[in-house]
Amino acid sequence: MDKFTFNNRILITAILGLFIFSACKEKPNGPKRPNIVFIMSDDHAYQAISAYDNKLIETPNIDRIANKGMLFTNASVTNSICAPSRATILTGMHTHMHGKIDNVFPFDTTNVTFPQILHDNGYQTAMFGKLHFGNNPKGFDEFKILPDQGDYYNPEFITNKGDTTIMGYVTDIITDLTLDWFDNRREEDKPFMLFYLHKAPHREWLPAPRHYKEFTKRTFPEPATLFDDYEGRGTAAREAEMNIREHMTVSADNKIYPDIAKELGVEEPSEWGFNVFKSKYSRFTPEQKAEWDDVYGPINEEFKKQYPSMGEEDFMRWKYQRYMQDYLGCIAAVDENVGRVLDYLDEKGLSENTIVVYTSDQGFYLGEHGWFDKRFIYDESFKTPLLIKWPEKIKAGTESSVMVQNLDFAQTFLEAAGVEAPENMQGESLMPLLEGHPEEWTRDGVYYHYYEYPGFHMVKRHYGIVTENYKLTHFYYDIDEWELYDRKKDPMELNNVYNAPEYEDVVKDLKEKLDELRVKYKDSEELDQHYMQIYKDRGIIKE
Repeated sequence: MDKFTFNNRILITAILGLFIFSACKEKPNGPKRPNIVFIMSDDHAYQAISAYDNKLIETPNIDRIANKGMLFTNASVTNSICAPSRATILTGMHTHMHGKIDNVFPFDTTNVTFPQILHDNGYQTAMFGKLHFGNNPKGFDEFKILPDQGDYYNPEFITNKGDTTIMGYVTDIITDLTLDWFDNRREEDKPFMLFYLHKAPHREWLPAPRHYKEFTKRTFPEPATLFDDYEGRGTAAREAEMNIREHMTVSADNKIYPDIAKELGVEEPSEWGFNVFKSKYSRFTPEQKAEWDDVYGPINEEFKKQYPSMGEEDFMRWKYQRYMQDYLGCIAAVDENVGRVLDYLDEKGLSENTIVVYTSDQGFYLGEHGWFDKRFIYDESFKTPLLIKWPEKIKAGTESSVMVQNLDFAQTFLEAAGVEAPENMQGESLMPLLEGHPEEWTRDGVYYHYYEYPGFHMVKRHYGIVTENYKLTHFYYDIDEWELYDRKKDPMELNNVYNAPEYEDVVKDLKEKLDELRVKYKDSEELDQHYMQIYKDRGIIKE
């Protein structure tokens, strides 16, 4: 072999080695993997996103995601409560499988999450905001997360370099942290997966000054079912403890100072509301207190004048308006800050090959049926907002009504990244829908199971199946009741037609499908009893 040939072979071998190294570093199965920005708020009702309905608020920045991508009108959760929903998103499994059935059960850290898998396959990963459980999320190069629920003002953060307190408003701070990571620590030669997680608009709804100064002056339309009497529904709806008039606190929730509430003799559900108000108010700096008092002080004085002559309906209407003013004020900050992140992606040329998701950990009641909070399989809590854009794949301005769930995120992201999903994941990748092939979607009904009873808000245990046309639910443990709703004819879910003769065949068909889903997802009466026994062992359920 001559010297020229030998040197050429060395050169060719070196070039091939460099090419293979670069290809492996970029993507195991191709040259260009998408970035992922997963934006999730807490308790953000789809009714409070103008892409769905603009009666309450305009959210132009969140709407940008739908305008440039896909809006899902039948997206839902598997269990409408914060921590279990988040665990399902991370693991791609139903709550009875990953074990985080409520906000109290610990998360089993032996569960493998999709961020771990992406990280192991070359993605740079980061998480900023509210996780709600666990102090050391696995699979993230960097994180700054709020402890448990976190605080709206001057929040503390848990980080992988030590805990810290950051002064300011939490929604702005989480975005500042996110943009700082983009500017200073993102590795441009790697695809990234970013969790951008807002605390807002979780209870007790403390808006930023720029928004409470505006929103406390607004009046909002009342839902048609604000004064629902629950006739035509079952025991569970009648016995739940989440009525705005009866169970929402005037102090923590409606921002009436405890001394004024006590002076007026307002009956509170418990001392909890007074204690929470004092705790949150004490976090303010003197300047923050002054701004707050300038706006909420006059509201308190006006309430002192009005309350003695208020009837029950007047009180309900007053509490509803105060609720909406603060809840929607919190969302205004979320929308502004989502706009900051979207603008950054556009300005840096990252938008084309970045999957941007906006969702919530579940839906929320905004006065429908007289309620606040979530937990039920009924639409306002079961359905969740879902907007996804990915210009390289998704046609702008499209809409999908198929039954998708938070169960599906893990497999969707893994498929998009060209990574095989573990066999124990139970969702279905959204990729056929995103790429314009709805005929390839195989699911026509989703499974739901709620466990936290007895517990906060006293929503009874139940499981069910939901299709585009119907919803069949079994409430169990202390009752044995079935409910069926015709989602097309009765969208507000006011009439349980389970015993109506004309729905006999529908009930039979849905019960068979529900049984099949229970088997498919490995749920069972034995597991129901297992989780009830744990509640008994805790002393929550009495023998």
